[in-house]
Amino acid sequence: MSAGVARAQDVESETVELPAVVVDSSAQVKGKKSGSGTDTRLSGVSGTPSAGSATSDAGGPVKGGGGITGTSTTVISREQIERAPQATLADIIAREAGVQTSSLYGGVNGVGTTVDLRGFGVTGPSNTLVLINGRRLNDWDLPGFDLSTIAKESVERIEISRGNSGAVLYGDGAVGGVINIVTRSGAKLPNQVRAEGGLGSFNSREANVTASASEGVFSAFANGNVFRSDGYRDNNELQQRSAVGDFRWTFKRASVYVNVAADDQELGLPGTRNIAPVLGIDELHTDRRGTTTPLDYADKQGVRATAGVTYMVERDVELIIDGGIRSKQQQAAFVSSGAYLDTDLTTSSLTPRVNVTRPFFGLPSRIIAGIDLYDTDYESNRSMAKGLAPIHIYDGGQKTFAGYMQQTLSVLPTTDISFGGRAQRNETTAHDTYDPNAPQSFASPQGTPLEDSETNFAWHLGAEHEIITGVTLLARAAQSFRVPNIDERIGASPISAPTDFDLRTQKSHDWETGLRFNYGPVEIQSSYYEMRLTDEIHFDPINFDNTNLDPTRRRGVETIASWQVNRDVRVRGNLTYTDAEFRSGPFAGNEVPMVSPWTGSAGVSWNILGPQLWVDANVRYFSQRYLDGNEINANAVYFVPTTTLVDLKIGGEMESFFWSAAVQNVFDREYYDYGADTGSAFFPFYSFYPQPGRTFMVKAGTSW
Repeated sequence: MSAGVARAQDVESETVELPAVVVDSSAQVKGKKSGSGTDTRLSGVSGTPSAGSATSDAGGPVKGGGGITGTSTTVISREQIERAPQATLADIIAREAGVQTSSLYGGVNGVGTTVDLRGFGVTGPSNTLVLINGRRLNDWDLPGFDLSTIAKESVERIEISRGNSGAVLYGDGAVGGVINIVTRSGAKLPNQVRAEGGLGSFNSREANVTASASEGVFSAFANGNVFRSDGYRDNNELQQRSAVGDFRWTFKRASVYVNVAADDQELGLPGTRNIAPVLGIDELHTDRRGTTTPLDYADKQGVRATAGVTYMVERDVELIIDGGIRSKQQQAAFVSSGAYLDTDLTTSSLTPRVNVTRPFFGLPSRIIAGIDLYDTDYESNRSMAKGLAPIHIYDGGQKTFAGYMQQTLSVLPTTDISFGGRAQRNETTAHDTYDPNAPQSFASPQGTPLEDSETNFAWHLGAEHEIITGVTLLARAAQSFRVPNIDERIGASPISAPTDFDLRTQKSHDWETGLRFNYGPVEIQSSYYEMRLTDEIHFDPINFDNTNLDPTRRRGVETIASWQVNRDVRVRGNLTYTDAEFRSGPFAGNEVPMVSPWTGSAGVSWNILGPQLWVDANVRYFSQRYLDGNEINANAVYFVPTTTLVDLKIGGEMESFFWSAAVQNVFDREYYDYGADTGSAFFPFYSFYPQPGRTFMVKAGTSW
């Protein structure tokens, strides 16, 4: 059996120590837990290179599907995150196979940057499930979860599992895939304080403090981060603060953990740069850094907490009981269009589960089974301006009850199979209270209340078979679903009509097959996938409403490769072809807007003088995309253009002092990754969100 295949019989609870020459997430991990001590329902996805190795800044293929057999999975380790030239988690994730991103707010610290797995365009954030420590973070609203609120310094690793299969373990929304962010803990870390400061483009300033400690059964980790910037564009200022703490008590057969986090964000909204040929307007090229919304802003405050206990009932039976609560408050003023939003969203959850590694009829086996209970409350007051009576008060709730089970079996020394299913019931309520006496220029009539319940199912079937030493065949098939969020329900009718909150649940079926090669220092994985969807939920920027589309399809090829040239040099890359198109209806055969058919990344990591001096360089590429709103794929004058970006970072450390200097977009390309076509043949109108040219960030710090 090759060392490149993770087997169910390899599941253990200790930490994996990787040899110094291993430099990326493609390291063999055999289903064991990471040093973070965090159970995320996926096994076999951790991996942390040693401090003296050359650290790649893009993950390679992960053996064993990262805990979901047959799945294409990438893990970005702690060292990769530290050395990445990219300043934000979203940009780091964007280097990976099958990932595309879009930014609306000038790219400042990655605020509002959306991540799309496997070609969903503007609805990518709703079709990509984001987790922290295995717990859902996709909120029941359209903005979803903002990755910029998580400081890079607080992250242990990032696990990316592509395709529908994650829906069994994690529930609805895992259509394009799952991104699980595992935060750091104090376990196995030294008693240490680490302080760092940074200065960068657009008067950006950053301060970060990290502390870890352990004594006996207790360990703790805390991180605080402050970021401020004037931003690339006018009215693009950002002030952001975040903090996270992890506290653990570890005993012989049990552990107790508490994780808390909070963030506060104040952001100026610069709006779009518009082109209207009939009016002679071309703001994109004459004043790309300007704004027509100088008074618009968005503020956000978030708090989340999780507490849980693990207990080894028997040597091969582990019980995990945890629960959490998170709250998000948002205030946004759109003075330019006469609108103000004040929204509160609170989600509580209880997620008990059991891991069983007992042999199954003599075969090595692992079973994960559990129950997910979620309860979400939403209220949004919408008025013309701050302090005025709300025109509409939207309130709603969603209760989720789910049970799931997934089993992995080693049926032969060279063959693993896995299968699992989930049944999930959602109960949804939504109401609209309209005040005709509130100050207003124009408003939709009061919406029709909604009370709805439905049960949906997800399943996964996967297999991996080692054909010959170093060559593994992988295959899987799955079903997933996505329930509409509250903002999509509010916008379920055209702007002049009363909403009925009624949208159908999106359904998806996909299959995937590929090969994984492991020849010493060279690792390559290539897979083909096809996904067919019905009732895909989509926003129409022409009529300003959300609809269920005619059937759509995604298919593509993802290839990931890495080469350990020697102990100090690592080369890696990936190339993805994505075909996203409508299968039927008036747009049959057309491409889904805002999806690049080709994306790729290549990079090198080089330890010039070991940890004292190192360099990381990365090239990112995405091909031309149709603008949002151009489903007809015709009369296209403007596109999101083909773009290549080069990023570079150099750094080092000596004793307790460390430093780094990073440059993004080295060649100062003027680009944008989102645009909308909202005009007509008689009055063409285009809107864009320009991104910064060359930016830099210099950091230095010390530890004690």
